[in-house]
Amino acid sequence: QVQLVESGGGLVQPGGSLRLSCAASGFTFSGKTMCWYRQAPGKERELVADISPTPTTTVYLDSVKGRFTISRDNAKKTVYLQMNGLKPEDTAVYYCKVKIREFNTNRDYWGQGTQVTVSS
Repeated sequence: QVQLVESGGGLVQPGGSLRLSCAASGFTFSGKTMCWYRQAPGKERELVADISPTPTTTVYLDSVKGRFTISRDNAKKTVYLQMNGLKPEDTAVYYCKVKIREFNTNRDYWGQGTQVTVSS
């Protein structure tokens, strides 16, 4: 079955960096757009970045442009989110997501989430 397993979250100082990973299985990874979302307490879940299959294109939330980079390794079936220059407002649970068409319907699959806390 489809599985997305995230790792790499933690506690960092403002201005610090983290690299999140999402290991995928159960579907043809190379053919799917992969997404990172985040959700802070009391806030709506928001799209942070996504990356398409080849030819690869990327999309970023305005507030993270220039600081975050999404990438993928199709051989490893893994999508990454490199986060630099972290700010307290980046504090949230970060989720990996893929949308898969099954039996003529679309279904979103989510990872378990990994906590990112930016604080001094």
